Amino acid sequence: MARTYPPVSLIGVPTDVGAGHRGASLGPDALRIAGIGDALAARGVDVHDCGNLSGPPNPWQPPVAGYRHLEQVVAWNRALLEASAAELARGRMPVMLGGDHCLAIGSITAVARHCHQRGLKLRVLWLDAHADFNTSQVTPSGNVHGMPVACLCGMGPEALTRLDGCGPVLQPSQVRQIGIRSVDPEEKRLVKQYGLDIYDMRYIDEIGMKRGMEQALDGVDERTHLHVSFDVDFLDPGIAPGVGTTVPGGVNYREAQLVMEMIADTGRMGSLDIVELNPVLDHRNQTAELAVDLVESLFGKSTLMRD
Repeated sequence: MARTYPPVSLIGVPTDVGAGHRGASLGPDALRIAGIGDALAARGVDVHDCGNLSGPPNPWQPPVAGYRHLEQVVAWNRALLEASAAELARGRMPVMLGGDHCLAIGSITAVARHCHQRGLKLRVLWLDAHADFNTSQVTPSGNVHGMPVACLCGMGPEALTRLDGCGPVLQPSQVRQIGIRSVDPEEKRLVKQYGLDIYDMRYIDEIGMKRGMEQALDGVDERTHLHVSFDVDFLDPGIAPGVGTTVPGGVNYREAQLVMEMIADTGRMGSLDIVELNPVLDHRNQTAELAVDLVESLFGKSTLMRD
């Protein structure tokens, strides 16, 4: 019996204000060109494209007090928080088309509020090459796309850690990070101090992706809202070159499909980020097309009927 999915709302967030390279602002339209809406509709999903949010332009300035473009980052995340919260209140699944990964602060803040209001447990799967657990004191760049997990866990400027007036949004125990292979030197100390649950590529190599995902999904049940934050640099740059921060040795195609299919098997995904796609650095939109292919698997596409 085929699984049914809640109606989906695509929310484009065309900004690279938190990134170190220009181009992620073009990600939402690259995903649309790759057919994300039609692909989900073909799977029987009710899809509504909300269009793109608007926000301040990227001023492309150096960091101030350890943060680049903090005012603009806050504005974009507030807009996304409001848009995501509105779709969740309508019983729809927000799918954020990024944009850089700083935007997960807004999307996950909305989801955390939704879970609190409905008595649901929140589990965040962070699919990424990077831990994104920097702070203004340890960041080598000041780019806020390297800080969203720390901000969500209460470490950062109040304008982001309390985006909806409350904070912290997450406890580190609610996050599972998969595919990590780049952590800055001082960031490593913070990750250890806060006990972040990381399934880095060495660990995956040692135990296999299937066991790693079983561990990451342990405890997910019918009262769990699963938020998937999918940074396309999670994938090996050999198959996904269209990102600004490529790191060799990433997740291959078959491993990525397994990750997505195992998430789909839980039936608990309630929200999704797709971030850091940079069409300027891509080849004929191949990374966007691969991302759409993997998102289809999040919505139940598999080789055989396995129910």
